[in-house]
Amino acid sequence: MHVFKFSLTYSNEDGRITREEVQELIMLSASANNLSKLKEQAEGYAALIMEELDPENLGYIELWQLEMLLLEKDRYMTYSRQHSSASVNWSQNMTTLRPKNKIQKILKTLQCLALEYWRRGWILLLWFFTIACLFVWKFYQYKNRTSFEVMSYCLPVAKGAAETLKFNMALLLLPVCRNTLTWLRSTKVRKIVPFDDNINFHKMIAFGIVVGIVIHAGNHLACDFPLLVNTSPEKFSLIASDFNNKKPTYKSLLVSIEGITGITMVTLMIISFTLATSQFRRNAVNLPSPLNRLTGFNAFWYSHHLLGIVYVLLFIHGSFLNLTHKWYQKTTWMYISVPLLLYIAERTLRTRRSQHYAVKVLKVSVLPGNVFSLIMSKPNGFKYKSGQYIFLQCPKISPFEWHPFSITSAPGDEYLSVHIRTVGDWTQELKHLFTEDDQLPPVTGQATFRELIQMDQRGQPKLFVDGPYGAPAQDYQNFDVLLLIGLGIGATPFISILRDILSDTRTIDEQTDSNTETTKSDESFNSFTSSNVTPGRNKRSQRITNAYFYWVTREPGSFEWFKGVMDEVAEMDHKGLIELHNYLTSVYEEGDARSTLITMIQALNHAKHGVDILSGTRVRTHFARPDWKEVFTKIASKHPNSTVGVFYCGMPMLAKELKKLSLELSHKTTTRFEFHKEYF
Repeated sequence: MHVFKFSLTYSNEDGRITREEVQELIMLSASANNLSKLKEQAEGYAALIMEELDPENLGYIELWQLEMLLLEKDRYMTYSRQHSSASVNWSQNMTTLRPKNKIQKILKTLQCLALEYWRRGWILLLWFFTIACLFVWKFYQYKNRTSFEVMSYCLPVAKGAAETLKFNMALLLLPVCRNTLTWLRSTKVRKIVPFDDNINFHKMIAFGIVVGIVIHAGNHLACDFPLLVNTSPEKFSLIASDFNNKKPTYKSLLVSIEGITGITMVTLMIISFTLATSQFRRNAVNLPSPLNRLTGFNAFWYSHHLLGIVYVLLFIHGSFLNLTHKWYQKTTWMYISVPLLLYIAERTLRTRRSQHYAVKVLKVSVLPGNVFSLIMSKPNGFKYKSGQYIFLQCPKISPFEWHPFSITSAPGDEYLSVHIRTVGDWTQELKHLFTEDDQLPPVTGQATFRELIQMDQRGQPKLFVDGPYGAPAQDYQNFDVLLLIGLGIGATPFISILRDILSDTRTIDEQTDSNTETTKSDESFNSFTSSNVTPGRNKRSQRITNAYFYWVTREPGSFEWFKGVMDEVAEMDHKGLIELHNYLTSVYEEGDARSTLITMIQALNHAKHGVDILSGTRVRTHFARPDWKEVFTKIASKHPNSTVGVFYCGMPMLAKELKKLSLELSHKTTTRFEFHKEYF
């Protein structure tokens, strides 16, 4: 059955098709696949087909000629082999480790799980163990007090929960001390601590705090307060000195310093924790006006800073205990002082550093898909690694808000660049300031890295940079092979990595050429190679044998974002170190009748002009979504006994599939896949 039967509609009775009819076919196919740019260029591509099939300028082609061209489109696809598909027999290095029996299978599964989760496991076990020990210690401490005869088990349970609350409130700050974590990532501690999961651990601690609040406040309000208020005078006399020899009422307990601070803390934490949930933070909850202001990133950001008041109230709350009077027994300050001082020091450093790192915008590029790029001056002394991110603040928009963005320039560049998608109020206002402000000359166009256009700095809004901060992708040099997967704007963390790998390779090649000229005569090959190794980052990057970059997007215009980078990789990567794979999900999958003509034009145009019609680069664009199992299998078969770093940036849904495949292929082959994720 023909994949392109609808072409018959446009043929004459004698089977001839004119250029105008070919153009209509192209426009029909472009409309079916939402490719407006291809539709605009239909006339040119129709001329290209006629040039190929009508060399004698007859003004028409036969239907069978077009059908043959469609069937032979693979003949024109050889251009994509180097950068879009493997050029070796994938199966020749495949080595599966199939367990011979169930016991071996179970042991292999346990081994894979242990390798994947042991760092998370021991951290969680240590956390649970510490919480349990604190609860038991404080429980038995109050169980042996006189007050236990008045308030029974309600009191020791409440106090045990309070001890875990103090510990968790102190621990809550550590996962968000970004400067400290960034420094620790560069030490050997990263081998035993999963820094990539700092936000997940932060959320888990918050859940532990919620459980502690329910137990602590619940026991006070529903159990030991009623027992204390309703106790007999004889029993109350045992603890009367703790209450100035005056029996409290339920109301007096609530309006005491302990009661007011406790209720206020719980209220503020309910607000902060609720607005921090993904439903509120991502505007997934539809509330009527003016309650709709309670959703979105701004509501989350400002409400989270209410926790600063909570820490002050926690210190006061822990300093006015009815049943504890000696200062050294009031341990709240012991828990929170060091983490709180560390956090305050980090925020102070951030403020001072950001003032020092004021940057000038050198170029603004407005790109398709609601994206714009900023190329900024690089502050003196600002050093970073590929894969890291920075925070930006624009005082003209808000003197308090900082927003994170992945760095897309390479560490060796003399400037900083970020690509920003306008998905919120702050990013929309930032784009407006730098592209539509009357005081600034708008600079739009393709985001290349070769030339910087100096903008008029007069009247330019101030822009502050804070960072750099650690991210999973910065550890890419620790792997033999890289698999970089970005969805839409999620490609940004990996652009810097690609440029860095290419830069390192180019530097090593230049040094090799230079040293070859000076060591031709008497030096042996061994002495030459030993003298040729460059210390530092180039030496580390030599471990990487291949990098595979998969960029999946729905918008054809997205490829304009990093067109310069893809062209540079295709042009400079002579060794085939980097393979680029672009996938456009808005186009029907290859083989579908609605995309067959586009595939043929794509192949023909590259064969003639060396440019892909969709990406505008030398890199071929694939249609629909990748078959991820096939991708992992091919990499495993091509790189046996290697460690593959899988880095993903995108939506959470695909992360689950990629993580599952990483575990599955690590289990079934000699290739080990280590999965790392970032969400946008």
